[in-house]
Amino acid sequence: MFRSNELLRQMVRYAISGGALTLFYSAIYWTAAVPVGIHPLIANSMAFVTTLILGFVVHSRWSFAGHGRRDRPVRAMAFFLAVNLAGFALNSFWVWLITVHWGLSPSWPLLPIIFVTPWLSFYLNRRWTFGG
Repeated sequence: MFRSNELLRQMVRYAISGGALTLFYSAIYWTAAVPVGIHPLIANSMAFVTTLILGFVVHSRWSFAGHGRRDRPVRAMAFFLAVNLAGFALNSFWVWLITVHWGLSPSWPLLPIIFVTPWLSFYLNRRWTFGG
């Protein structure tokens, strides 16, 4: 019972903090890609870099607080970077597929960026970064 309650608390905290970080990421991406007119893949890179460190601080101190080991911070940072690079690659795929390959508006990649990638990141961060 405790483990499922712990998971539920982590999911709620992640939904709040991850949601805020995703909106921050999305705002940077959208502002750079749409009104400013920067190529969507470059805008995606800018959004990734600006939210990476903030994301580690928020998730390690709040979203996954009390979960897993805390005696290897360098390992956690390395895994967090790996997980986020995977998320960046996935978001870059969405941006490429939707804006370059399909030729749609740079606004459309926000749908999978907001609703797909964060949950994959939750799973990977819970399992690898902060889990053991």
